Amino acid sequence: MRFFVLVLLFLNTSALMAQYHFSGEVSKENAGSPIYLSVVEDYRKSSRVYLDQIVKKTTVDSLGHFQFEGNNLKTDNRIYRIHVDGCSEEGAQHFLGQCNNSKSVLFIANNKDTVQFPTSFENQALCTIASTNPNSSLLLEVQLLKEQMAYDFMEYHSEANKKLNLEKWFDVLQNFGKMAQEPLAELFIYDFLSDKRNETYGFYLQNLGRTDYYDRLSERLQSVYPNASFTQEYLAEISTDQELANFNKPKSLQWKWPVLILLLLSLMGNVYFFLNRKKVAKTKGNSLFQRLTPQEQKIVQLILMDKSNKEIATELFVSLSTVKTHINNLYKKLDISSREEIVLLFKK
Repeated sequence: MRFFVLVLLFLNTSALMAQYHFSGEVSKENAGSPIYLSVVEDYRKSSRVYLDQIVKKTTVDSLGHFQFEGNNLKTDNRIYRIHVDGCSEEGAQHFLGQCNNSKSVLFIANNKDTVQFPTSFENQALCTIASTNPNSSLLLEVQLLKEQMAYDFMEYHSEANKKLNLEKWFDVLQNFGKMAQEPLAELFIYDFLSDKRNETYGFYLQNLGRTDYYDRLSERLQSVYPNASFTQEYLAEISTDQELANFNKPKSLQWKWPVLILLLLSLMGNVYFFLNRKKVAKTKGNSLFQRLTPQEQKIVQLILMDKSNKEIATELFVSLSTVKTHINNLYKKLDISSREEIVLLFKK
């Protein structure tokens, strides 16, 4: 089944005032479950849910409906995720990608879009998109192409078939990205093709030297999203990968040292980018920690030591109910819902 975008015939008044409206329907079994809206600025973090991507949280109503609205999103397109939490209280590890009862959808939108997620004719949720943005469903279409690609690889397992299919599907996916005229969809494809965990990675390094597609994508990203972090991330990655792809090609001795130096500088830049982002996250955690009361700070430290509520009560010479009250207050202050999230916020 080919996914499609149903272009709405009119915008409501609030949409004209640059407000977004994302709404839809899931199974009634999810009534009362939390549902999250996330923004995926880092295309390498699009495969699962991450705590630091979440921008809004609401609850599925008794009929299975949900809605997000406001005016705090980017005015240009970004990749967003809607994720319904189907985890139990005890199994709330979905932020680490470990909950099988959750369902999510990736889509493209901006601050003025109205996007709906109706159930399909097969009563499947979060697999059909109706949007004022013609690019909203591109990622669903890419996902369908990836599934078709997997079927091709399953038919025959020979090396010859693998090579032919890699050539075919690199062309299919890259051409789809170019025709879509949305660099965000191309980044989504690039993340898949260049993932070191996939069988596509070796062919990707070969493909780098055979086509100017990746340089043209650099130009499209800098034209459409010149100041976005994912543009800078892509430019750093593609520079490093192109050096790796060319490293084993015959070169005169005089070119080897300059290549090594450039590769080292690129790697250092990526390391700096990673460490700086980690430092910002740590600073945020320290700032939140200082806002807690001394007793709450002690409880956080004991949670980080993997102490149970009963052990914490014994350690602090208070009742178990007092510990539970403090932990509930922590959840409200930090806008979280589990001990695992406390660990993610304050771990060193």
